Amino acid sequence: MSRDMEDAAVRRPPTMTDVAQRAGVSHQTVSRVLSKHPHVREETREVVLRAIEELGYRRNSAARALVTRRTQTLGVVACHPALFGPASTLLGIEEAAREEGYTVSTVNLRRYTRTELADAIDHLQDRGVEGIVVIVPQRQAVSALKELKVQLPVVTVEGGHDLDLPSVSVDQQLGARLATGHLLAAGYGTVWHVAGPPDWLEAEARSAGWRATLEEAGVQVPAPLVGDWTPLSGYRVGQELAGRVAAAAAGRRSAGRTAVFVANDQMALGLLRAVREAGLSVPDDLAVVGFDDIPEAEFFLPPLTTVRQNFTAVGQASIRLLLGQLDGQAARPDERVVIAPSLIIRSSSVPATH
Repeated sequence: MSRDMEDAAVRRPPTMTDVAQRAGVSHQTVSRVLSKHPHVREETREVVLRAIEELGYRRNSAARALVTRRTQTLGVVACHPALFGPASTLLGIEEAAREEGYTVSTVNLRRYTRTELADAIDHLQDRGVEGIVVIVPQRQAVSALKELKVQLPVVTVEGGHDLDLPSVSVDQQLGARLATGHLLAAGYGTVWHVAGPPDWLEAEARSAGWRATLEEAGVQVPAPLVGDWTPLSGYRVGQELAGRVAAAAAGRRSAGRTAVFVANDQMALGLLRAVREAGLSVPDDLAVVGFDDIPEAEFFLPPLTTVRQNFTAVGQASIRLLLGQLDGQAARPDERVVIAPSLIIRSSSVPATH
């Protein structure tokens, strides 16, 4: 062999045959180990994996796709990726897919229209994805998806209750009930609500949970205030609410003790600033509970009581439903996986009696 041929052989990336020779097994055994086939002796699996590590072998995904017609790629359609909830949902899906050996191709839309959604799905199909997760945060998205006939397996995240597709969601109403019930149990006569923007399914569900909890308790239901998920909208609503609290407090101090459930932590951040600028104290004058438990929530002033969503569980459940379809399991259109949230209590909602 010439020196050039020897150099080329040295530079050549290791193949599955090289792994088989190093491990002293057949090519088929290496393939079964890589495919996580259950019928491989554990000692054999360890020998093959050690050979893979020693050689630095990397599987040729393109070649595998030609043989198996499986690309090991899933598609995700998302919207509003700058917001904490959609961004965290997307991250949870990507992590869950990676744990199962899949890569993710994502299309982020500026808005959900039938045309943009159809184009996104066509793009993903052209990329050879095996199935698609669609994050459906708004009524508009539900309407757009209803009009499309997708040829691939599809799972929706949030908003799927109005679609004949398998879906995964966080129990938003339960989260609102936990927040509102916590404030009522602390002794507040009622609880104000800063709602998210209309058309958002999560905002609708959180408002519904808040209202139902107050009605069941037989207390007054104040007219909800409305924001747009941003700190600025929370700040403006906070100025309005602070004025009402201050006016009530001008009579008897006990009359000014008020509680508010805010539909996300970002709006709660703006509200806290407005309240502080008005010379009011949280929680002495106004108890505040948010929703999402963003990483900064425990560093707010004061630290924010909030509702935590398990985005990891959402991602795992959505990928599990999708891979089940890919493995030949018949998907029930009415299959629903609902993840329970949890209330994280901090000092922004110290009981009124304290």
